[in-house]
Amino acid sequence: MSSIEVAIIGYGLAGSVFHAPLIASEPRMRVATVVTGSDERAEQARQEHPGVRVVASADELFADTTGLDLVVIATPNRTHAPLARHALDAGLPVVVDKPFAVSVAEAEDLVARAERAGLALSVFQNRRWDGDFLTVRELDTDGRLGEVRRFESRFERWRPVPKGGWREVGSAEDGAGLLFDLGSHLVDQALTLFGPVRTVYCELDRRRAGIQTDDDAFLALTHESGVRSQLWMSAVAPQLGPRLRVLGSEAGYVTYGLDPQEEALRAGRRPDDGEGQWGTVEPERYGLLGADPNTAPYPTLAGNYLAFYSAMAAALLDGAAVPVNPRDAISTLLILDAARRSAARAEIVRPAFN
Repeated sequence: MSSIEVAIIGYGLAGSVFHAPLIASEPRMRVATVVTGSDERAEQARQEHPGVRVVASADELFADTTGLDLVVIATPNRTHAPLARHALDAGLPVVVDKPFAVSVAEAEDLVARAERAGLALSVFQNRRWDGDFLTVRELDTDGRLGEVRRFESRFERWRPVPKGGWREVGSAEDGAGLLFDLGSHLVDQALTLFGPVRTVYCELDRRRAGIQTDDDAFLALTHESGVRSQLWMSAVAPQLGPRLRVLGSEAGYVTYGLDPQEEALRAGRRPDDGEGQWGTVEPERYGLLGADPNTAPYPTLAGNYLAFYSAMAAALLDGAAVPVNPRDAISTLLILDAARRSAARAEIVRPAFN
């Protein structure tokens, strides 16, 4: 195998905007097959990836996987684990969009299957390659903050009128709601930075009429290291808080606004489009580093979502490690499970692995 032929199952927002452009930008990968039951999305895939094979269902894909080297699952959350199982049983490596699964048991089963079969399995945690997250990681590693004591992280939106999609009208069993949608990113980032969690406290609310699951959430984690992470997810925030605020014994760091890569991908740009400056933040949007009153803008590192698929190519072609260990996703799901228990009981709980 000198080039990786990739099948993408699902060509909605995740498949068409996040996965396909990054795969197409990786020199050792090609979007070979797209699975979608939508005629409109099928035509979109053909326009965006000339020569792509389009099939209407996952069953049709798995009936003939000849020539395929990797399957990417970019479908609604409840289908992630069943489709990943099917791909692994067909002898194919898999990338699963977050959340990895809707239950810990499903996630553990996938990891066990992949390990028995000797197949690469990874989770698309693209927010590990956000520029602001990379910057916090650098500041922490370099000791610029001193001893980190508190980590605040937010994904907030102002959407007072529901859109009515499955993420709003589905159930917790479907993996609907902001805790699973945005919390999968925020918890993964907190665990990546500060390690295992001792206790969890969570508040979950449904603020808008007509939705069936949480659209406003707060999650407080106490890490074994002593760091406290406070994570906010909301669709009903009329004023947005800082994206990241990190407080240490020597300095703090605060930054506003989202990483620009999502906006660029939604606008049809790709990391290899030749324009350069991918993932960079303008100086006026740099975060502030220091201790009041001595704070100053600190350059944000360039984000790089493409690094995920470059690492996945290296895993398949060169024997390197996968970009995101799926066991990390199990840890995230254990935290999300503890969060639901905490919200239901209105009390602090311990994750199951403790």
